[in-house]
Amino acid sequence: MMGDHIEHNTHTQTQEAGPTAHGDPMGTPAADEKVLWKGRPELSHLSRTAFHTRSVGIYFAILIAVSVIMGNVNTAIVCAVLGVAAVGILHALAWLSVRTTMYILTDTRLIMRIGMALETRINVPLKHVISADMKARGKSHGDISLEVGGERLLGYMLLWPHARPWRLNQPQPMLRAVPEAQKVAALLADACAAHVAIERSTSQTQSTATPLDTELTGAPA
Repeated sequence: MMGDHIEHNTHTQTQEAGPTAHGDPMGTPAADEKVLWKGRPELSHLSRTAFHTRSVGIYFAILIAVSVIMGNVNTAIVCAVLGVAAVGILHALAWLSVRTTMYILTDTRLIMRIGMALETRINVPLKHVISADMKARGKSHGDISLEVGGERLLGYMLLWPHARPWRLNQPQPMLRAVPEAQKVAALLADACAAHVAIERSTSQTQSTATPLDTELTGAPA
């Protein structure tokens, strides 16, 4: 039964294609709920932004270049092998994270099914969403983090990688590498508006990709 605070439930991971979980009220929309959107992270964006495969690859590429310049061919070979292995492992973890993640937005809550080893189902009641921030990741993808009021029951490690970076003391759930992020942010804002007073503002910053930062702020009505 959904309460007035964030709820979570952890059990053995199961593979499910959509918002059906054998009637589990923690992870399945109720009969009187309307599903507005469901989706999961996009692999290449999640791999780069949450698991930092690009940064790790660049780091090892620098080590290889330095080793070659200094004439340490064997060291360069070792760095190349380690670099490929590290990037491969991180990309595999990103793939597993995508496969075990499902975000479901209804007219009353956001359901997050996450967990690479143990499935955790998190409910975020929309009436407790204080603010949300969208960070663009390329032309259409983005990360949407939520600041939630009320009693906090979530830990950073429980949420990771679906948590806003560096918010360790007050973890914020984050929808990672979401396709059509602007559309999802608009759906989220409209859904929240039915429960809280939402003030919306959009600003643009310089970026190598199409820049967009969207902030939704609100207080309980």
